[in-house]
Amino acid sequence: MDFQPDLRFLVTPDPAGHGLHGWLRVPGDKSISHRAVMLAAIAAGETRVEGFLEGADALATLRALRRLGVAITGPDAGLVLVQGIGLRGLKAPDGPLDMGNSGTSMRLLAGLLAGQSFATTLIGDASLSRRPMRRVTEPLGLMGAQIETNAAGTAPLKVVPMAGLRGINYRMPVASAQVKSSLLLAGLYAEGETCVTEPAPTRDHTELMLRGFGYEVRRTGHRVCLRGGGQLTGGRIAVPADLSSAAFFLVGASIAAGSDLTLTGVGINPTRLGVIAILRAMGADITMLDERLAGAEPVADLRVRAAPLKGIRIPVEQVPLAIDEFPAIFIAAACATGETVLTGAAELRVKESDRIAVMAAGLTALGIEADPRPDGIRIRGGSLGSGTVAAHGDHRIAMSFAIAGLRAGGPIEIRDCANVETSFPGFARLAESVGLGIEELWG
Repeated sequence: MDFQPDLRFLVTPDPAGHGLHGWLRVPGDKSISHRAVMLAAIAAGETRVEGFLEGADALATLRALRRLGVAITGPDAGLVLVQGIGLRGLKAPDGPLDMGNSGTSMRLLAGLLAGQSFATTLIGDASLSRRPMRRVTEPLGLMGAQIETNAAGTAPLKVVPMAGLRGINYRMPVASAQVKSSLLLAGLYAEGETCVTEPAPTRDHTELMLRGFGYEVRRTGHRVCLRGGGQLTGGRIAVPADLSSAAFFLVGASIAAGSDLTLTGVGINPTRLGVIAILRAMGADITMLDERLAGAEPVADLRVRAAPLKGIRIPVEQVPLAIDEFPAIFIAAACATGETVLTGAAELRVKESDRIAVMAAGLTALGIEADPRPDGIRIRGGSLGSGTVAAHGDHRIAMSFAIAGLRAGGPIEIRDCANVETSFPGFARLAESVGLGIEELWG
């Protein structure tokens, strides 16, 4: 096995207290980048994808599609050209498809490949191979798919060839955009109608993008339906900047005195706005400027200025709308006056790491009172100290503790940060450009 050197971040506080300033654009939205190239692959004709995220996760999806017979040019400065081969044009790969660290790639491709006439095996790295997959494979099984997991219900996923699937009405026990999207992708290959009912709203990028490719999707309340056997038509997709990546800077500028930062072209899909709603409830000064559309997706420039934050009890209805942003929100809570309490977020324990346990351990190491619970956490705001924390290979943990350095009493060293490249290539360089004292250390 090749030795993989550890990437560490060393963050030092700004003794002058300048905060974060300027204008910046974070990389393209990861969720939309995955879905754009997947749907483009099975559309008729060429699709031009602009603003594609050139991070490791989205690149894993591109590699898989190429091995499934799709001609793809790029990415080149975010531009990807996909020559669609139609709903039935995918070909058997010459071996397992490696999804790296990308749960989105694995779960969505499981749905896309469930109705194919050839066998496929999906594998991933050690972290992805611990993440639960039965939440996808079991409802796909109700559609007639045959997908084998290991005894723990995790990868590798072995997709057995199928002549056809049947549509189902599925009520999700837990809100999950990945599960919903996987079933809708399988529904493209199913006989009859596939309907998915959510217990709470989740990001709707798949539904919006299917409509953008000319495919009829119906939504009634929390229920979304489509009928199999139609056709997608290629076109142009503009990927907005990723709100999940912007969240680190929304928190950083909120907690660092004197900050005045504007993030440009950020996606503000209503199913993703939980982080802004939560931070505003804590007292954050966030303004949306120049609201507009990028294709079917709403975008805006987000101006954030330093503001005193207060602890809150996070509304449970906001949890699915901010599930990926909670590590950053926990840093805001650590810098707030009073207590912040989160419940109803057990999903955080099965992400790239157990984000409740890992964030609680890191905050405690920095002198913050953090009480992890089975489905959430209680954080009492205080003074962040200096120290060393472990990111456990989780990109969002690493970036969250990097932002914490803005309010720390001394340097913070964050270990095991290499996976930041999965979602935010160039994070340290971009953060440094607006005022964060951050250094990358290898070895």
